[in-house]
Amino acid sequence: MVLLAEYLSINSEDLSEYTRKAEVAVEVEEKDVTNYKSLGWKEVVGGLKSGTLACEWLQDYAASKLDATMWPLLGTVVPFEVRADQAPVSASNPAYRGNVLVSGWSPVTGSVGDEATVSQDFPTSGAVTRATT
Repeated sequence: MVLLAEYLSINSEDLSEYTRKAEVAVEVEEKDVTNYKSLGWKEVVGGLKSGTLACEWLQDYAASKLDATMWPLLGTVVPFEVRADQAPVSASNPAYRGNVLVSGWSPVTGSVGDEATVSQDFPTSGAVTRATT
């Protein structure tokens, strides 16, 4: 599969037109429960789950565009949704949903001649779900 029309929504705002990358990563803490019955083999179980939403956007400073949408969210927990395609949610186009803390915003980055981009990672808050309907 090649990503050609990925969908990203933050705080119920479709930000796909600015999005160059949206990456949802989830992980589970590894807890060591090795004991003498393990016979020298390490045993682990899963602990707390966490996630990250990593985004890269093409910046837009105009009224009601990307910067005007994201700036007021700084420090708040808001919903997100990511899909591999902008088509409706289905078994072949699942939606990954949850909440993220807008823990940072880098409105101006780049060097001479670069396009104005924003790269930001947001920690998830609570469960990340996978929906097919």
